[in-house]
Parts: sequence; structure tokens; C-alpha cells
Amino acid sequence: MSLKKKMFMLNKFITDLRSLKERYKIPEDLKSQKLGYYYFIFEEKRLSVGKDQALIKKFDRNGIPINRTYIDVTDKDYVYFPISIGQMGLSIYHTYLKTQSEKDKKRFLKFADWFNDNAEISENLGARWMTDVALPQYKNPGPWQSAFSQGRGISILLRGWQLIGQKKYADIAEKALIPFTRPVSEGGVTSYTKWGSFYEEYTSTVPTMVLNGMIFALCGVYDFIRVFPEHKLAKRIFDEGIETLIKILPEYDLGFWSRYNLCKAEWHPQIDPATIAYQRLHAIQLKMLYKLTGYDIFNQYSEKFQKQDNLLNTLRMYLIKYKALKKIGRL
Repeated sequence: MSLKKKMFMLNKFITDLRSLKERYKIPEDLKSQKLGYYYFIFEEKRLSVGKDQALIKKFDRNGIPINRTYIDVTDKDYVYFPISIGQMGLSIYHTYLKTQSEKDKKRFLKFADWFNDNAEISENLGARWMTDVALPQYKNPGPWQSAFSQGRGISILLRGWQLIGQKKYADIAEKALIPFTRPVSEGGVTSYTKWGSFYEEYTSTVPTMVLNGMIFALCGVYDFIRVFPEHKLAKRIFDEGIETLIKILPEYDLGFWSRYNLCKAEWHPQIDPATIAYQRLHAIQLKMLYKLTGYDIFNQYSEKFQKQDNLLNTLRMYLIKYKALKKIGRL
């Protein structure tokens, strides 16, 4: 293993150990038609210094973050990453909700403009935000589409539309629903599995089924339902996603820890456990889904994943994680 990889993974391990048990707070209002706080309260100060998104390394002249690429990417060092851009934009919106200042409003609207200006639009696939970098761990040379990116774009654009009434924002947000109705093989973001429709954070030739990305994608779709409660397509996408999660959730339980994904490709680790940070994220995400939908299974697994979070299980997880990282070439 190269010194660069050793230092990268050591830093990631230390960051993981320091992750907060309650990484994000859930706001009380999850259902109002007027969009306020996102489903998890992102703090701008934490994000801007890399505490919640360690790969955010610099910003362009409009304040849009640019990510350092991951350790296994060799052809470029920096990339505009729609997922991180969306999280930063939402954190600035949260700042605006506190300050109500014109300055913070304008800062947020630059993110709405970024998603407006950088949408790849076609008649068949609607609006997509592509990430122009390879995904070596999933054998995707890039650029790649993501349900997570779609959800982030929708959440930003709809807040922009409610803020200043720019119809173009709402129009593109609606077009961003279309990739949820298309399979990954045709440029969409959905894997059609035996459990139902799974909305992919990372698209590949095989289903990758990253749990946290699926849940974040559904947050964007639910934002659309809140703003346009009669929209049948958005409601169908959301309901199908929730049905899939109810059926598939037990598959993520290792008995002592949660899985990061369910990728079954021969070139991928048979078991890829969540890191500490993702174990804690899974717990808070499922707690939020319980509050949002009332389905008790989400509460059951939220509490289960919380109880699994102890030192003995953490050490057990890292023994497996080490082998997983070796297989995908990150160690």
C-alpha cells in the first residue's frame, strides 16, 4: 500500500472515530408545503471546514464547493460533485432561515442557479446532474448519474422557486423526476430488484444499492410532493421507494452492524459494512423516515443500529472493512 493511501485511510479512520452519534438533528416540521429546514439540519460552519464532507477542499468564485476526488481516482484531482454541492446549498439555506439576510439569500440562490445551469436535459431522460469522474469501486468510468444527485437538485431548486418565484426552477425540478422512471441501463437511476424499485446513489452495470443514498434520494422526491401534493408521478416514485425499503431493510442487518450497500458483483466485496459515521447516519435516517411515514419498521431498525454502535462491534466491523477496502483497491 502506498504512503498516500496509508495517510488517506488513517485520516479517514480518525475522522470516522470522531463522528458524532447525533450527526444531524431532525427538524420538527417535515411536512409543510412551504419548505423550510431540510430533513436533517446541515450546519454551514461544519461543512465548510470539511467536518461533514471531508472531500470539500475548495470553492469557486460563486461559493460552489469543489471536491477532492477519492483516493482510487487517478485521472483528475478535483470535481464538481452535485451531492456535496446540494448539501452545502442546503446548509446555506439553513443559515438564511436563521438570519433572513439578503446576503445569505443571494448566496443560496447561486446554488439554485448552479443546478439550473448544469442540468443535462433531454426529452427521454428529463433533467440529470452528472458527476464527471470515474467510480473505480463500481467499475463505472463516468460521467455517472445518481438518484442522490437528483434528490439534492430537486430540494435546492424548489426552495429557490418558493423564495423568488422563478418558474424555471420548478420546471427543472419536475424534469428531474423522470430519471427515477428509467433503469440505470438506459441512463436512469433505478435498479428494478426483487424487492422493488431501488434508487441508486452510485450507478453501475449491476445494482449497488447504497442505503443512505436511497434515503437521501427519497427526501428530494418528498420535497416535490410537499410543494405539489397532487403530483401523481412524484407520489408514485416515493411510495414505490418506501415499499422497497420496507422489504429490503432486513438485508442490511449483519446482526452486529449494518451494511453500507448490497452490491453483489463478483469484483465487489461480499460484505461491505458501513463505517461508524454511516452506521450512525443510517440510524438517524431511519428515525426520520419513521417520523415521516409512521412505519414502525424504520423505528425498529433505527434503534437496532443505534444499539449495535459499541466498541466491540466497531472492532469487529473494521476487521471486515479492511478486507473490503483491500478488494476494491483502496488499501
